[in-house]
Formats: sequence, structure tokens, C-alpha cells
Amino acid sequence: MIISIVIPSYNSAQTIIQCIEGCLEQQCTKDVVEIIIVDDGSTDSTKDVVEKYPVKYVYQENNGPAAARNRGWRAAKGDIVCFTDSDCIPDRTWVRQLLKKFIHPDITAVGGSYDIANREGLIANCIHEEIMERHRNMPEYVHAFGSYNVAIRKEVLETVGGFDETYRRASGEDNDLSYRILKEGHKIAFARNAIVAHHHTERFSIYLKEQFRHGYWRMKLYRDHPDMMKGDHYTSIKDIVEPPISLLLLLSALLAIGISFMKAMTLVLLCLFVIIQLPMPLKIVLQKKDMKYLYLAWLTFFRGFARGSGMLVGAIRFWRFKGLGMLCSMLKNTLKS
Repeated sequence: MIISIVIPSYNSAQTIIQCIEGCLEQQCTKDVVEIIIVDDGSTDSTKDVVEKYPVKYVYQENNGPAAARNRGWRAAKGDIVCFTDSDCIPDRTWVRQLLKKFIHPDITAVGGSYDIANREGLIANCIHEEIMERHRNMPEYVHAFGSYNVAIRKEVLETVGGFDETYRRASGEDNDLSYRILKEGHKIAFARNAIVAHHHTERFSIYLKEQFRHGYWRMKLYRDHPDMMKGDHYTSIKDIVEPPISLLLLLSALLAIGISFMKAMTLVLLCLFVIIQLPMPLKIVLQKKDMKYLYLAWLTFFRGFARGSGMLVGAIRFWRFKGLGMLCSMLKNTLKS
């Protein structure tokens, strides 16, 4: 059987070497593995780096990672297409662990889990440990996968049309594909032993920009799939309730400048916002026996405002005047559940 690995790439000359070498070292003795690198209009030396390896190189004008992945799987020869990112380093057993989960015909996609490639950074470690805590609670079958680590039957990609290329940035396109696969009656399995190491963000400002972007594209995702507004197996209640609370807090703080009784409301909202940041960091501190992970509370505090702001802009962009009402509906539905 032929297994195809598709890696979208954009200005990734600094990281893609480890990714390619990890793919070339896969322990799949009974399978033929082809590796397809789709260069999404890089302006660095990505092409020169990639062409040193026995892989298929495809170039396209910059059109986003969703389009690059589609270009890759459509050129693939394999019955199963594995996806990872150019800043990830697959474990040598990665593909084998993904393939193990294709035990029934109705399992058409298998998502995997993370390791961390840059262990020296505090922010990177906090991000990683939060993700791993979420993954520890994943069931056998899940609602969504991440495109950094997933294997999908090619025939299903053909049926549903692959990734939605209107998601121009790296955010939401994998959830969207997951939901469309589920709506076709298929199952998505979770393989916690299928590991790729990821280079997590190390700069605070870049992390907040990423979270703003995630919030923005999340509103398109909810417009396309309103039935998933209550969350999936990765998204927690905190993730859903936090953005509207952050916006209410900002609005309350602005009103408090001229309305005295709003100061008390602002204080209440601020205390609530701080309190909901603490459970996850405290749990990780107890598990790791390392107080440095309390920094995660600081990180998620500001992340809430970044995501909330992104969702507000996304609501205006994708929902027009219905957007604010939808944010309020998210909060209302969460409180009911």
C-alpha cells in the first residue's frame, strides 16, 4: 500500500529539514511512503532545501495552507494521505501509529497528538502542557482533528472536497473538514501514540496575534457549522464562555469611566475572569511539580482578550450585524449547559 505524506510549506527553510528527515525515517516496512512538499509561494530558500531530498516538490502561488494541502493530496498516489506541518518533527512510528486505527471502514480519519520540539522556552512549554492536558481527556472517537497530525482516506477527501480554501490562514480549516467528514456519517479516531513534535510559539506578542487570528476565523467556522458552537472534544466550556466575558469586561471598564456603579460590575467580571484562568495551570503545577507553569494563567488571561477581540472582528466580518447577537447566544447556551 502507498501512504502519502503532504506537508504545506511557507518560508520554512529553517524548520523543514527536520520535518522531511522525520518523514523519511518512518518505520513502515510493508508500505511505500511518498512525501509531497507543497511550497505555498515561499520567498526564502525553502525550494533549495527541499530539493536536496528524495521528495516531490510542488510550487504554487501563495494561496494559504488549505489550498496547499488540497494541491498535495490531489497529487498523491496513496490510498491514505497523512498531513503534518513544516515546523513539526514526526516520531519514527508516527505513520504506523496512525494506520493502526484504521480498523473499520467507517473510520476515515485518524488524528494524533503532540510532543514539543523547543523545550527551552517558558511560553512554549506552557502552551504544550495545556494542549497535552486536553489530549489526555480525548475519547477514542473525536469531533475534530488538527491538520498538523492526521491521516485521511483519499476517497473521503474526494467525496467532501478536501479543505475549504476560503480559510486563507492557518485556523479553522481543519475543524471545518472534520465536521464535514462527520456529517457524511464517518468516524474520526484519536491515536494518542501517533506523535509529532511541534515548535510552539516562544514570543508573547506573536502568541496573542495567533490567538486573535484563531478567534477571527472561529466566527467563520461557527457561521458554517452553527451546531458546533457548543464545542467539540478539544474545546472546553472555558474556551466558549471566555471571549464574551472578555468583551463584557472591556465594555464594563469603558462604561465605568462615566458611570460609577459600573465600577463594581467591572470588578466582579475581572475577578471572574481571573478565577477561570487558574484551574488548568494549578492542575499542571501539581502534575509537573513545577511552579513555573503558573505563568500559563497569565498567558491565558491575555489570550482571552485576544481571542475575544478576534471573534468580535470576525463576527462583524462574517455575520455582519448578527455577530454580536451570536456572541451573546454562545454565552447563553454555555450557561444553560
